[in-house]
Amino acid sequence: MLIFLLRRLLVLLVTLAVASLAIFVILEVLPGDPALLILGMEAQDDTLAALRAQMGLDRPAPVRYLTWIGGLLSGSSGISHTYAVPVSELIGERLLITVPLALLALVVSTIIAVPLGMFAAVRRGRLGDYGVMGFSQIGMAIPNFWFGIIAILVFAVALGWFPSTGFPGWDAGAGVALWALVLPVFSLALPEAAILARVTRASVLETLGADYVRTARAKGIRERRVLWGHVLRNALIPMTTILGLQFAFLLAGSIVIESVFSLPGLGRLIFQAVSARDLVVVRDVVLLLVCFVVVVNFLVDIAYGVIDPRARRSA
Repeated sequence: MLIFLLRRLLVLLVTLAVASLAIFVILEVLPGDPALLILGMEAQDDTLAALRAQMGLDRPAPVRYLTWIGGLLSGSSGISHTYAVPVSELIGERLLITVPLALLALVVSTIIAVPLGMFAAVRRGRLGDYGVMGFSQIGMAIPNFWFGIIAILVFAVALGWFPSTGFPGWDAGAGVALWALVLPVFSLALPEAAILARVTRASVLETLGADYVRTARAKGIRERRVLWGHVLRNALIPMTTILGLQFAFLLAGSIVIESVFSLPGLGRLIFQAVSARDLVVVRDVVLLLVCFVVVVNFLVDIAYGVIDPRARRSA
């Protein structure tokens, strides 16, 4: 197990190093002057020179890259040109919204999808199976922002049950804050639940035909125990993969939902930073999102080793 973890950790570190280099090259080395983008085409030469010096653009590219990575490793991030505060403070404030939003959406999608997928697999070829697959097709075809708009019109405007936009902050109380996240969470969760239900159905169907399932049934074990104790655990590997990918997507891809509901999260921060050409913020936030994706994949690999010992032996 230790060799398995060390190899996965090495892959994680190499991936992060390559990703950081790629982000730096794309944002700073390719043609284009960030200072000129910020100040505009009519900026004076002395003003441009002063901003380039402030941003460190007058130094060689390798020095700028090492300075950036060294600052991140030491916890000293750059200063946002738009907000005039350290980028780490901006990111920390926005993570307090984006991470709970993604976690809640993942939990809700799992609670919806796993029972539906198992229900469809047990009733393969019958009305219940067709109903779940129809829900899955619709959920996969409709984008999450459409669910968000419909949820606002129905539950916020027409019924007045939930706030339509904005976030009161965690200082207002956990209940008030979570209530404001209900519609965004379900708007994010429904399309992901549609995908996960389809994967769960396929994985459970494959497991239902295994010899150990027939043996368990022949021993007279109750069907519910067979499904939840034998079938589901062995069907978890493909489901774990999808859950990991979905959590990474929910963290990195919530920009549209955060814009629809006016949530000051990480996705909206990068959108505003791109609009304002604040490349210091863009660079750090993109690398953070890459870190999220890589770390989630690392945790999925560890989950493989815990769920299925064969993954450890093959590694």
